[in-house]
Amino acid sequence: MSKYDVAIIGSGPGGYVSAIRCAQLGFKTAIIEKYSTLGGTCLNVGCIPSKALLDSSEHFHQAKHQFKDHGIEINEPTINIAQMIGRKNEVVSQTCDGVEFLMKKNKIDVIQGMGAFKDATHIVVTDADGKTTEIEADKTIIATGSKPASLPFIQLDKDRVITSTEALNLKEVPKHLIVIGGGVIGLELGSVYARLGSKVSVVEYMDSIIPEMDKALAKELKKVLTKQLGFKFYLNHGVVDVSRDGDVVVVKANNKKGEEVVLESDYCLVSVGRTPYTQGLNLESAGVKVDDRGRIDVNGNLQTSAANIYAIGDVIKGAMLAHKAEEEGVFVAELIAGQKPHIDYNLIPGVIYTWPEVAAVGKTEEQLKADGVKFKSGSFPFKASGRARASMDIDGFIKVLADAQTDEILGVHMIGPRVADMIAEAVVAMEFRASAEDIARICHAHPTFTESFKEAALDATEKRALHI
Repeated sequence: MSKYDVAIIGSGPGGYVSAIRCAQLGFKTAIIEKYSTLGGTCLNVGCIPSKALLDSSEHFHQAKHQFKDHGIEINEPTINIAQMIGRKNEVVSQTCDGVEFLMKKNKIDVIQGMGAFKDATHIVVTDADGKTTEIEADKTIIATGSKPASLPFIQLDKDRVITSTEALNLKEVPKHLIVIGGGVIGLELGSVYARLGSKVSVVEYMDSIIPEMDKALAKELKKVLTKQLGFKFYLNHGVVDVSRDGDVVVVKANNKKGEEVVLESDYCLVSVGRTPYTQGLNLESAGVKVDDRGRIDVNGNLQTSAANIYAIGDVIKGAMLAHKAEEEGVFVAELIAGQKPHIDYNLIPGVIYTWPEVAAVGKTEEQLKADGVKFKSGSFPFKASGRARASMDIDGFIKVLADAQTDEILGVHMIGPRVADMIAEAVVAMEFRASAEDIARICHAHPTFTESFKEAALDATEKRALHI
């Protein structure tokens, strides 16, 4: 029986990054993965493939709608969906191969199969052929991620009634795509197919899309998706039935007045969040407890109820984000090594890769009001940015929220071009407890999109933005 200092179950961003850090710290490390490729949901059927399709569809949309304004004249572009999916698959393959290389480079043993606890220090791994291997590990890190959630009355046939996984591999562009759920995944994949020509209808139970983000961002994104891509939104609508008749999917929902609304489409994407994936781990045998939502209970050190077993990423509470899982994976590795790592969950940014992109870090305006925090707000629209006008990306704005007394930045909320990258400046600033005036006094290159962050900070400081 092989014995390891640390075993990690799951090779997604949290798992494989944790494995690398464990190996760097001198631990004999193994990573257990039930699928044939490494990388987990993110690399195989999540972050990476969806961004590949988002980029491809954005190129097509620009060619179709913006090239003429730039003085570029081409024949009417057409879609080769097979080539688009094929390119996406190649991106996925290269990225997964990169993780495999990193495992070899760091001398991490990769054990293929489904891992299940025999007890707190022994794991039985069953491969695809039913062959079992048992290993012993002083410490184990559970990083098995999540899977798409559904509603109890929806029958996912994975053909016409689909999850995000199937939406990444469609063989045709839907005529009408109904998206159940107005969150990140549904809006991103809805954007892909809307750019390619699909009619997209979003049915959302709440009164706002992206409900976890600042309402100003939600309002602006809804406006832009409606204007640019023709999205139709059904907010305050609770889905009560989804049925299929041949190639027609029928979705029934009740609005806030209790009236029934019936929608028909050829595809329906069920995007109502994700649930922790812990099936088959045999947690009970290891003494690991879960909460009423199926998440693994952990303490402040990410330890489970079994002291030598830790859990990170989507299987525990908190935002289901790849970069959160990575930070937690490094945190646990360093903790096991006797170091004193730290994670500030308030400073983990959230990003939506629609176009315009949406990004945020820190507290929303609604949260600050609910907590009774006195704050000041500054904003700057991208339509006032010379760089944004040059690239024809004038939708959106940046909002800076700062403490009314100390001027410390409490939250930054962006919607606009390349804000997925720009939010990093806000994270750095907040990590060092910067004030809005600190950002306002930093020289930003001209012309850049990041000047808009400076302008928003100026507006928050003394309402002295220079270009509005």
